[in-house]
Amino acid sequence: MTHGPSDPGTAGPPLLFLDVDGPLIPFGGTREQYPDGYPTYRPARRPLLPAGETNPLLPRIDPALGPRLVALGCELVWATTWMDEANECVSPWLGLPALPVVNWPEPADDDPLDPPGAPGVHWKTRPLVDAAAGRDFVWLDDEVTDADRRWVAEHHRGRALLHRVDPQHGMCDADFVAVEEWLQP
Repeated sequence: MTHGPSDPGTAGPPLLFLDVDGPLIPFGGTREQYPDGYPTYRPARRPLLPAGETNPLLPRIDPALGPRLVALGCELVWATTWMDEANECVSPWLGLPALPVVNWPEPADDDPLDPPGAPGVHWKTRPLVDAAAGRDFVWLDDEVTDADRRWVAEHHRGRALLHRVDPQHGMCDADFVAVEEWLQP
């Protein structure tokens, strides 16, 4: 991670690995679902973003998601191809501080997309398990599959919730309920 979570070898709250596109920025909805397009939002306080650094998709992110994510009590970590841009653009929009960011490894020519012996496993899965280093974690992404869940169950010694968020709607109440229920002792 470019800014790693607190010492992964220590007990602490579960990590919450968070993707941006899909969970926070919905996409792929039909005209029937959203005849007027996706709803757009404005944060209560206008975030200070560098000039020319505004992303046209930011208004699709509901700023109310920030406090709801914090209320889960997890250590939030960006797990997105946005990398540090998530801290520059998305964190201020959500009212969050700068978060740790998973630093994705560069793919090698001889490295298969799927972890060895694990067809269909997402390319993020192994790096997230490595980043968790045995800590319990939640992963919110629109591309999580049963293949990822099986791989994590076999290779991660802590508890893990891999939750798929419907990218057509983004994070909604049902997603928060699923995480809250999993977090219960």
